[in-house]
Amino acid sequence: MAKDNTCPHCNHKDRTDDEVKDLITRLNRIEGQIRGIHKMVDEGAYCVDILTQVNAARCSLNSFSKVLLGSHIKSCVKEDVMNGSEEKIDELVELLQKMMK
Repeated sequence: MAKDNTCPHCNHKDRTDDEVKDLITRLNRIEGQIRGIHKMVDEGAYCVDILTQVNAARCSLNSFSKVLLGSHIKSCVKEDVMNGSEEKIDELVELLQKMMK
């Protein structure tokens, strides 16, 4: 197993307890936002109010992605480059292209 706790064969990453806690907290917040949007639709809330909440949920997802992407670059990609490989860089470029559609 590599130094950053990633398995090069199965693309698994062990995260610290703090990393997991932060990511789960963010996901729980997003889940709550989505439930709130669902409730607004059920209750016939005004379209602009719903769209405002949809935008807030989208911003939360973007924030989650930025945190996870930063962690990936600082650990998985960095370790791969330090080991003389560019596989994770190629993977990152492909991912960024998908994310920017």
